[in-house]
Amino acid sequence: MAQWIHMSQMIQRLSDDTVNNLYPPTAFPIEVRHFLAEWIESQRWDDFALEKVDLESQAQTLLDQTISKLQSISQQNANVVDKLKLMQISRNMSMLNQQPLRFAVMVKEILAKERALLGTLPQTPSSTPQYQQHQNRENSFPSMQDVDHLVLKVLEVQDIRQKMHQLQEELNWERQNFEGLQGPIQQNGMDPKNSEIQKLQNHIQQLEYNVKALATKRFQLLKECVDCLDQCQTRLISRLKAWQWEQHKATIGHPFDENLHPLQTWCEQLLGVNGKLRQELMLIGEPIPELQERLGKLLQVLIQSSLMVEKQPPQVIKTQSKFCTTVRYLLGEKVASGKPVVLKAQIMNEMQARNLGSVPGDNVGELINNTAILEHNAVSKSTCATFRNMSIKKIKRADRRGSESVTEEKFALLFSADITITGCDTPYRIQMISLPVVVIVHGSQDNNALATIIWDCAFSESDRVPFVVPERVPWRMMYSTLNSKFTSEVQTTHNLDHYNQHFLAQKIFDKPDFADDFSNILVSWGQFNKEVLPGRTFTFWQWFEGVMELSKKHLKTYWSEGLIFGFIGKQHLHLILKDRPNGTFLLRFSDSEIGGITIAYVSATDNGGQKIQNIQPFTKRDLDIRNLGDSIRDINDITYLYPAFPKDEVFKRFYSEPRASLPGGYIPVSLQTRVGREGREGSSVIPVTPSMTPIAVSPTSNIYPVNLFQQPLGQQEQDMESGASGEFPGFNDQASANMDIDFESMLQNLPE
Repeated sequence: MAQWIHMSQMIQRLSDDTVNNLYPPTAFPIEVRHFLAEWIESQRWDDFALEKVDLESQAQTLLDQTISKLQSISQQNANVVDKLKLMQISRNMSMLNQQPLRFAVMVKEILAKERALLGTLPQTPSSTPQYQQHQNRENSFPSMQDVDHLVLKVLEVQDIRQKMHQLQEELNWERQNFEGLQGPIQQNGMDPKNSEIQKLQNHIQQLEYNVKALATKRFQLLKECVDCLDQCQTRLISRLKAWQWEQHKATIGHPFDENLHPLQTWCEQLLGVNGKLRQELMLIGEPIPELQERLGKLLQVLIQSSLMVEKQPPQVIKTQSKFCTTVRYLLGEKVASGKPVVLKAQIMNEMQARNLGSVPGDNVGELINNTAILEHNAVSKSTCATFRNMSIKKIKRADRRGSESVTEEKFALLFSADITITGCDTPYRIQMISLPVVVIVHGSQDNNALATIIWDCAFSESDRVPFVVPERVPWRMMYSTLNSKFTSEVQTTHNLDHYNQHFLAQKIFDKPDFADDFSNILVSWGQFNKEVLPGRTFTFWQWFEGVMELSKKHLKTYWSEGLIFGFIGKQHLHLILKDRPNGTFLLRFSDSEIGGITIAYVSATDNGGQKIQNIQPFTKRDLDIRNLGDSIRDINDITYLYPAFPKDEVFKRFYSEPRASLPGGYIPVSLQTRVGREGREGSSVIPVTPSMTPIAVSPTSNIYPVNLFQQPLGQQEQDMESGASGEFPGFNDQASANMDIDFESMLQNLPE
């Protein structure tokens, strides 16, 4: 890699445009790069600087040695094109004789950049992910050496053709000379075996032999070029599919490099090679059907495989709602000018997607604004068609199987157009299908539709029949998906730990007492999002997705810093808190409420013992009003974050600053969280609505407490979190969290 980086950069700086157009730096002979790289790295360059004129003689010596190396390699190289290239570079470098320090500094900078680049390469992961992966990127990517080899072969074919042309011209000339001598020989009775005539005749025979030998070599090289092109293109197509596969996996949080420019470069280079080879076949003068047919098929596959959905449409689409998507053509710069290329989008169901090559069936939906022109951007060098305001007006659903719901039915968008490439006589039909989408008609269906997409993205195979997915998968794959989705949605590097994993498995399999490994137990689609959890009104996915949303909007920093224990069952909670001092607490996600986080803490009983209590979960609505850090500060019963961190040290930076005085003489109003009957002794009761709790007004206090909108909990949450089942007598009834507002002080201090 080192030799490629700095030698390619040197060639780009030192070679003139004419030579580079003929023979690009990436095609520079690998052996030469390797030899020069080793020599360059063996020299000392770090001391050079433009202002160090005393080192000019040393720089001149290194420049002379480099030029000498290039010239020496040039003389030893049998390839004409390589020789010309090396000679041209050495001549260009000779221009630096007046500025040797400039040359030395340039090499120094290139090597420094190279070291920095190599130092940023990612480390190889210690273990492979559990989920299925597409073919390794490096294996599927056309290597630099492959393209070097192909380009060199094409140049060699062109070189042979030029030599044949020269030999043929010489042969034609000598034949003409020989025919011109036939008359005088017959008229003057000259001996046909005359030495000069015999030499000419032998020379003609030698030229004929050389032309035939080159023709044979030319044919063999052409065949090798087509074979090499086929191999390069096969690997390129594989890489295009890998890019699409990685794009699919990005939905569940897997890393994805969306840059298509390198793939576009390869497509363009292979198209250029294909065109040169077809041209060489035409110049032979006699047809070679086998090679012509192979090149034609390779050309068709390349043209039709270069259409990519760069920006996928939303995978959950609501009818009558606008959405956008972008389709990119990687051979856009080669599209014939004149008539614009118009891409059309249409929606298709699963059955139509499986029979993409057959006659299209019934129209299953009506799209609005479903055409876009393929436009080239000279700045980004990309050619795209952007559908900015597309919408599904109506959809026709297939007959559902059994208990299948509308949110389980998958569709896709098909993009197609007729396109003509410069240098090709006939237009080609190109088309590309989007990732599967679920069409809904109401926002309430969004969560279930997303579950369908998550299952599809996580567990589908790369070359599947559209849109087949397994009905059951091992828990280890499910957990990997949940972890990947959670961390990507919350935008955190803090993963779910093995405690979280075990509790999630206990929950989805309804096995709260199971202590063994769940990894190979199969979890079904029904358990994921069709069957409601025992004692609940929601599915596993609906509950998990609620936690993700809450964490994404309100708990990202808390989670990322490890302040939230997360998913934990009552047995584990009791075990880790039972021997802790009073006031020890931890933050866990609510088991009974969608999108809630609760505080579990140790408190004293009336008889001097201990009990574990759980504060009513804080939901998005609560945290919109008062952040979690302030609520933790307000609650006097909790003092140490498990295992023994003083809460004010841990959460201090999350506390809000006191509000400054308001203009107009108003006194600021603050909200505070109160737990249970905290601060209510000696209160005078006043009438309240069901969502409010009567609390005493202290003569010296500026607080008049009002309970915020509390939501009732299901019986199972109370049983689980309070230990009402009797299994853990240390659990007590759930405490409620209130927020207080100082109305009396506000009324007394209002300006006149």
